[in-house]
Amino acid sequence: MRYAHITGWGKYLPQRVMTNDDLARIVETSDAWIRERTGIVERHIAGESETTASMAIAAAMEALNVAGVSGGQLDLIVVATATPEHIFPSTACFVQDALGADRAGAFDLSAACAGFVYGLSVAADAIKAGSADTALVIGAETLSRIVNWDDRSTCVLFGDGAGAVVLQARDQPGGVLSTLLRADGSGSELLMLPAGGSKIPITPQVLEQRLNTIKMNGREVYRFASRVIERATREVMHKAGWTAEQVDLFVPHQANLRIIESAARSLNIPMERVFCNIQHYGNTSAASIPIALAEAAAAGRLRPNDRVVMVGFGGGLTWAAAAVQWSELGTPSRSRRVFSRIGYQWASLRSRARRVLRHVEDRLFGTADTAPQNGKREKDPVRPHAERPLETNSAAQPAQKTPER
Repeated sequence: MRYAHITGWGKYLPQRVMTNDDLARIVETSDAWIRERTGIVERHIAGESETTASMAIAAAMEALNVAGVSGGQLDLIVVATATPEHIFPSTACFVQDALGADRAGAFDLSAACAGFVYGLSVAADAIKAGSADTALVIGAETLSRIVNWDDRSTCVLFGDGAGAVVLQARDQPGGVLSTLLRADGSGSELLMLPAGGSKIPITPQVLEQRLNTIKMNGREVYRFASRVIERATREVMHKAGWTAEQVDLFVPHQANLRIIESAARSLNIPMERVFCNIQHYGNTSAASIPIALAEAAAAGRLRPNDRVVMVGFGGGLTWAAAAVQWSELGTPSRSRRVFSRIGYQWASLRSRARRVLRHVEDRLFGTADTAPQNGKREKDPVRPHAERPLETNSAAQPAQKTPER
């Protein structure tokens, strides 16, 4: 029987930090008001050159380094995000290209703050079924680009960042033992980004009404989260054959400190066995749980064979939980790290070479409709700019500028 073990982890946080006092200079709020209601003290905000893809790539490289795995060994890449690089292509494809993961399938997964656990479940099932041996699951967000910085009920909550884990197939029992995925679309309007899809395309009126920013019914979302965390946690523990007393570390989605404390009390799990870093990062949506796992591992709070339960909840409404037996890891050699860096540089060069080759082919041969005739190329009526290669720079500027301190 095959088991899906977590063998590597990593995280990336933008350098810029925005404190509650910084926010108090933008909207009518205060450090005390935010701390009392959320537990948040500060959050990290992406710089102009940082995007969901660039942060996902950085977290992925760190996770691969811990696992001692190269990009070429990956069979599957899943990026959970509510703030993708583009509607298409997927952010996961940018990650695949940067890592040189030539044999990997790659796709994005949209389940809001529950997205990482959804992705973990999908990847673990692929490994158990034998369709993948090594998978990379990433949660990455640039939420600062979709918040309304004039709305104190939402802009104080969110931050940017990315976290990643590597899953590998092993014969020995352990790893991801049970998962639970749930949804309730009747609550879709409680937490959503209204515009930017097929229903409400971006127009000047949409921008004026700020429909391209997060809308949330905070009171109802709080009630929803308080109900589903305990239920999902108990169900996933039951599937794994565990009790709450046997859980070594509880890693919930970092949305609100009061929600986390309430869930811990309901489950009879003392806060000493709950990992919490919301004070430093705020709500990073799909990135919050993998960032927490990476920090917990670095702090020595995760040891081989520890029983770990993680639970996510968010827009959709969606919620998900996983019971994981932590794996014993090897120590990557220094030479492995060196070869990994060389591999990423080679992947970058190969990607550029492929783009140049496609451009040359397009110039020489065009499409079937625009192939040169009598030595002269016809202009493509559908693609008036076909002679220029499409820019796919993942460091595109944000739709709205994040306010300065």
